[in-house]
Amino acid sequence: MTSLDIKLLESLTVVLIFALVKFFSNFAIKKATQKFKYHKSRIKVVKRVPNVILLLTIVALFLIIWGVDQSKLFVFLSSFLTILGVAFFAQWSILSNVTSTLILFFNHHIKIGDNISIAEKDSMIEGRISDIGFFFVYIKTKDNEEIILPSNLFIQKAIKKNLNG
Repeated sequence: MTSLDIKLLESLTVVLIFALVKFFSNFAIKKATQKFKYHKSRIKVVKRVPNVILLLTIVALFLIIWGVDQSKLFVFLSSFLTILGVAFFAQWSILSNVTSTLILFFNHHIKIGDNISIAEKDSMIEGRISDIGFFFVYIKTKDNEEIILPSNLFIQKAIKKNLNG
């Protein structure tokens, strides 16, 4: 076998493993969706995280397979991750909101369309959850106002779910 044949075989293996991991992660998300009856828009948001991680992994593996100098790749990746870490530290709420969105998807009892009340210091926020985005939860009040809460704050609040509609 030539060096090119080995690289092609390794690349094909990476693509097959990528497809399998993507299939199983989508399957797990689909099962969680069916179990907890989540809205379709919620699924799209949560599928992005494993897809981005898988894409970055496959690109790194292809670079290694096709002969990019590993020491230069390591310097690039460590520099990139350092910059990314500083950015996340400066804006920790971004990472916190993404993590909170995943928690809302997999472990929280609320879903889009639920009528809820949120206990605040001085008042109660009452309304219907109109959307759960990657960073924010959108609540439409009875007065037709929209309240936008960061996901990380939403999961820290005491929430009362109105089961009667």
